[in-house]
Amino acid sequence: MSAIVPEIRSADLLRYTVIGSRRPSVYFWAVALTGGGLGFTLAGLSSYLHRNLLPFSDPASLVFIPQGIAMLFYGVLGSLAGLYQWLSLYWNLGGGYNEFDRRTQKITLVRQGFPGKNREVRLEYDFADVQSLRVELREGLNPRRAIYLRVKGRGDIPLTGVGQPPPLTEIENQAAEIARFLNVSLEGI
Repeated sequence: MSAIVPEIRSADLLRYTVIGSRRPSVYFWAVALTGGGLGFTLAGLSSYLHRNLLPFSDPASLVFIPQGIAMLFYGVLGSLAGLYQWLSLYWNLGGGYNEFDRRTQKITLVRQGFPGKNREVRLEYDFADVQSLRVELREGLNPRRAIYLRVKGRGDIPLTGVGQPPPLTEIENQAAEIARFLNVSLEGI
């Protein structure tokens, strides 16, 4: 699954949807952490209550101190981590869009954050302030493939989302399309 999905392409408007936390890996970890946390919590409670709360095991025979309390502690931590994953999926943290509009000569970058006053992060730049587009390609154990917008006085602003790096051809094509649309140079390829 790509980090950037083209949504609108026209002569005057280019818009990409950026996938935030709603990636398959986050769904996997949300399910795994919730299930594991619930299992450990029930095992710890079973040892405390001396009553089997798990149908596939007999944790009631565990001694509460130290085994049961450790299971309960790790179960609560796992459940809280699972809850965080589910909330990040619900809130779609990091999701948003990149919009390039020739009519207004504006670039709008929108990302979703945590609930509150500043839930939506919105950055706007003029076409005239864009110096170039930079592509970062790093292979190896922790690969990185990202597109950055180089803006005067602002440095490099990432346009790609987090997660699994998109295929090399896809990142090159997207960077070339954006650079042509903005009429700026492309660095790093």
